[in-house]
Amino acid sequence: MSKSRFTKIVSVMVSVLMVAGLVAGCGDQQADIIKIGANLEMTGGNATFGQSATNGAKLAIKQTNDKGGVLGKQLTLVVADNKSEAAEAANAMQKLVTQDKVVAVIAPIASSSVIAAAQVNAENKVLAISPTASNPKVTVDPATGKVRDYNFRAAFIDPFQGSVMAVFAQKSLNAKTAAIYIDNSSDYAKGLGHFFKETFEKNGGTIVTSEAYLAKDTDFKATLTKIKAQTPDVVFVPGYYQEVGMIIKQARELGLTVPFLGGDGWDSAKLPEIGGAQALNNSFFSNHYSPDDNSPDVVAFVEAYKKEYNQTPDAFAALSYDATMMVIQAMKRANSADPVKIKDELANTKDYQAVSGLISFNTTHDPVKSAVIIEMKEGKQTFREKVNP
Repeated sequence: MSKSRFTKIVSVMVSVLMVAGLVAGCGDQQADIIKIGANLEMTGGNATFGQSATNGAKLAIKQTNDKGGVLGKQLTLVVADNKSEAAEAANAMQKLVTQDKVVAVIAPIASSSVIAAAQVNAENKVLAISPTASNPKVTVDPATGKVRDYNFRAAFIDPFQGSVMAVFAQKSLNAKTAAIYIDNSSDYAKGLGHFFKETFEKNGGTIVTSEAYLAKDTDFKATLTKIKAQTPDVVFVPGYYQEVGMIIKQARELGLTVPFLGGDGWDSAKLPEIGGAQALNNSFFSNHYSPDDNSPDVVAFVEAYKKEYNQTPDAFAALSYDATMMVIQAMKRANSADPVKIKDELANTKDYQAVSGLISFNTTHDPVKSAVIIEMKEGKQTFREKVNP
């Protein structure tokens, strides 16, 4: 072999070794990081929800990292935008669990999106915990009746939320009749509507009419005129803030002055901007926490969130913070970043003092916790009352 050829071979080998060293160096750096995914609504109709949830998760991770991280490693949040669409949620989940190799996922806000992505995270054995998805199908497969082993939630479920609002309407507002107006494209809205009706009628009330709209509709006056003609004592609209704001605004313009009720999908600073502060008076919705709660955990969270983001945290921020913290605590108890071990420990969560209340998971991975009723006054959310499970 000629000297020049030998020199070239040695040169190539040195280059390969240098590249290998660089790759190994990158691997060592990555080995000091544990990735948690966030499959959230960063754009689209539910963008304010997803942005709040992302902030809550980031705060939980920052606080944990400031205290030394987990297992001697720092945590990082990998965010994938599901664009507020179920199909995109499945794609985002695929990216997080197969490409980004996250150990757990903060799942979408909307029930429909969590359900659409459920098979992806289950097949890859990575848990997904939604801050707010409340439809029973999120954690129990309706086709088999079996618990979705890798799905959890930090929010109470629709049967509880729908029932809470029906009881509130009857006991606190003395309602004898009600109209239901649901988003027919949303599993969340249909679930709340079903359980509101079931409880309201069981307690002696009458549903005078049930109507439907679709997400992204903008003109609701024809249906609201039909509802007004039935003279209900209350109108239950378990939708999301975008349409809810327009519905209530148009209802007031038509002279429909009765109380409007809803669920946690109303919780957005955009609601009074869309509906108008005056129009939203005499309206109420169920939620998971109130920033006005004076419990030490809520006070500390609100203070930290305001310091970090210069705004008051809504329920989506609080629940995402709780969901992220429960994953972190499960990782600590498992003493491992193995996704299956984290999932097993999360299922064993009992009496965890979260911002949104004391949480224990039942056998269907649903939290047993309290709810609060929020009243809108002059465009501001005000704490009305707390309802225990």
